[in-house]
Amino acid sequence: MEQVKKIQKKYCSLAIVFAIFAGIIFFLFDLKPMGKGLLLGTIFSIINFILMAETLGSKIGVTKRKATAFSFLSILLRYGFLAMPIAAAIKLAQFNLWATVFGLFTIQMVILADGIISQIYFSTRKKNCTEKLLWKN
Repeated sequence: MEQVKKIQKKYCSLAIVFAIFAGIIFFLFDLKPMGKGLLLGTIFSIINFILMAETLGSKIGVTKRKATAFSFLSILLRYGFLAMPIAAAIKLAQFNLWATVFGLFTIQMVILADGIISQIYFSTRKKNCTEKLLWKN
């Protein structure tokens, strides 16, 4: 569970830093509803990510039927939770709907970007190590 906490901290920190910097840029260009929507969506994305990790361990060691019911209920509750910022963005003019929806996917985008950057870094590092070995021989 400690490893899960480290991963949560890493991705949630990156997501909120991205949202804050993007929000500041939107505020500077007088696009306040977009900045607020992005921050709102990101906050709900982070909370959803944490809730998903918290319920992960409780599905282990129960019957298949109970695990299925619990999983279904968990998904329904989390989807309902994710609908709240969308409803707020539709109702309130202070939040941009598209920025809010984009913000709901920040955790997923951070995870994807981290994977892509890691692949590029390790593939170039491996290539450089191979080239150094070839030059030595």
